[in-house]
Amino acid sequence: MLIETESTPNPQTLKFLPGRTVMESGTRDFATPEEAEASSLADAIFGLGDVTGVFFGRDFVSVTAAPGVAWSDLKPDILAILLDHFSAGMPLFRPATAGFSVPSDEPVLSDDPADADIVAQIRELIDTRVRPAVANDGGDIVYRGFDKGKVFLQLQGACAGCPSSSATLKNGIEQLLKYYVPEVTEVRAV
Repeated sequence: MLIETESTPNPQTLKFLPGRTVMESGTRDFATPEEAEASSLADAIFGLGDVTGVFFGRDFVSVTAAPGVAWSDLKPDILAILLDHFSAGMPLFRPATAGFSVPSDEPVLSDDPADADIVAQIRELIDTRVRPAVANDGGDIVYRGFDKGKVFLQLQGACAGCPSSSATLKNGIEQLLKYYVPEVTEVRAV
């Protein structure tokens, strides 16, 4: 089995491509070792000690290294863990844990029913135009709400903490949404 790696715009994050499906649907972001306990794979990667984030996408795993950690030291250990996991055909999640979840520490805004058409347009643009591009960079973007012209989004994986994430939000996503949905006045990260 060959596992390819790709750099991401975030120098602290590498994208690992095992050549097979990682998540059948949705994504999963692990920002702490405690969150990673839901997955034996994420738990093993965090167990290396120099990892601050693990993200599962459709066909990739993104790993974020702690500041100051050299990828030349960490990458072989991550590759070994991924190779062992996927070669053995182990399940991604431990029994009785959810494969996909919205992080519970951030409230999801309740959208006004009067804005249903606007929200539907925003969600469609995010799903069809934004998410595929963000996934190419080893991350994901999650719609969190719409309120009085403001769209709230959560960046995950390689995109969370990326030096260019604010530029991506303001110069890319915000401009796209404003162009197609005139009711959008601003995009904010949560």
